[in-house]
Amino acid sequence: MQDADVIVIGAGLAGLVAAAEIADAGKRVIVVDQESENNLGGQAFWSLGGLFFIDSPEQRRLGIKDSLALALEDWFGTAGFDRDEDRWPRAWAHAYVAFAHEEQRAWLYAQGMRWFPVVGWAERGGYGAVGHGNSVPRFHVTWGTGPGVVAPFVRRTRAAEAAARLTFKFRHRVDDLIVEGGAICGVRGTRLAADDVPRGKPTSRITVGDFELRAGATIVASGGIGGNHELVRANWPARLGTPPEFMVQGVPDYVDGRMMAIAEAAGARLINRDRMWHYTEGLRNWNPIWTKHGIRILPGPSSLWLDATGKRLPPPLYPGFDTLGTLEYIMKSGYAYTWFVTNQAIVKREFALSGSEQNPDLTNKDWRLVLGRARGKQATPPVEAFKRYGADFVVRDSLEELVAGMNELTPEPLLDFATVRHEVTARDRELANPYGKDLQIAAIRQARNYLGDRLIRTAKLHRLLDPDYGPLIGVKLNVLTRKTLGGFETDLQSRVFGSNGAIVPGLYAAGEAAGFGGGGVHGYRALEGTFLGGCIFSGRAAGRAAAAAS
Repeated sequence: MQDADVIVIGAGLAGLVAAAEIADAGKRVIVVDQESENNLGGQAFWSLGGLFFIDSPEQRRLGIKDSLALALEDWFGTAGFDRDEDRWPRAWAHAYVAFAHEEQRAWLYAQGMRWFPVVGWAERGGYGAVGHGNSVPRFHVTWGTGPGVVAPFVRRTRAAEAAARLTFKFRHRVDDLIVEGGAICGVRGTRLAADDVPRGKPTSRITVGDFELRAGATIVASGGIGGNHELVRANWPARLGTPPEFMVQGVPDYVDGRMMAIAEAAGARLINRDRMWHYTEGLRNWNPIWTKHGIRILPGPSSLWLDATGKRLPPPLYPGFDTLGTLEYIMKSGYAYTWFVTNQAIVKREFALSGSEQNPDLTNKDWRLVLGRARGKQATPPVEAFKRYGADFVVRDSLEELVAGMNELTPEPLLDFATVRHEVTARDRELANPYGKDLQIAAIRQARNYLGDRLIRTAKLHRLLDPDYGPLIGVKLNVLTRKTLGGFETDLQSRVFGSNGAIVPGLYAAGEAAGFGGGGVHGYRALEGTFLGGCIFSGRAAGRAAAAAS
């Protein structure tokens, strides 16, 4: 006897989208999650809420000329697909980019979602027209940030719950998939003790019993491995150098990768597990929620980026240009941290922090606070709080004092003042003329040609050592774990392939567990704004396909 038509494992964004689609198709769905109800929406709740749109009204209003053809060239130039197992990731890439161009915005708009009018320019690349990076700005911040992305699907699933088509079973940890006759027909697991700690805080693993649930289809939407540093290191690719001994954590502890091993043991095929996405601008959170809680700086292009010994990173490894290229360079340098040398004017204009809780103006939809970003000399209150309390910030009036303070944050004083002074003064000297050979300065000038950057994301060009723009600020940057780019191999209906190359009957996967679709829709690198969108697109595909098959 079946308990539901479909079981969804995971109450994050992909799971909620899938469950909403199933319930709206008139089917019965059970959503199981090892966490408490306080964590409904999962990791997506904590995000900045960026979505990847192509040729959107927001882009057109800012004079951005985008197209499906340009976006596809950017995507495939970034992904670098080169493996036999990239067959389905390639198919997902074509499908997702078409969705981002045609249907995604209208479908989400109809559900009440809205976006900040200034489009961000993330992952700018810098290797050439056919290489990595976004040719144009495409990063659309949701009005309401992560909670605003999650809200429509919480509303839909709660309505289905009220109509008795959907049941949430929180604190239910899946330990096994039930396999009968080669098909997945349900889940078994452990009931965990109730734990009402605030959202994001680690919950207890005290057990109070067992459970078993059966359904015609099961969707794995359990997320990735970013909260499990042991798994991150085990899957770390040689191309990115030696994994760091110390990393800050960009996701809650429950992003633990357990279900990947469980589904693999039941016959599911994992591919591209060595592809991952970790940021290089991580800060130790002075007010942490989860273990080793890290916050990423989303930087504008102006800070001077130095390695652990004070040498400038090579072009085009500038802030906001190539996340994984920068990570590879850093990890092969012999040290797992780097530095921004910057000043108050740049921090005020260009430092945004990842996370819904770090952007109360956008999260709370408060235009008065948003307009405050453009006034005065202070950065946003969360950024100013990190300057004051954060363990990775040094604020000084002179460069010599700054370097001395930066050396106090590391086990060894590796920064040589003469080396840092040479890098800073050489950079500043380039501003004596409206032209020069410094490609970062050229990139800043290009950025300010874009209205969105000139308004809120790129400071006016100036000398770092000009006291009118001070004080000087040094920021120690750590590697921050975040996304799993590989996952379960799926077809375009989110059906999971088995180790024998055939579809596993009754099994689907969506979101980060499926590499956001297909087992690795991003390839080696991503264009940003595509992680939440991948959860939405693959969750919708899984929900619709499972509903139709059950």
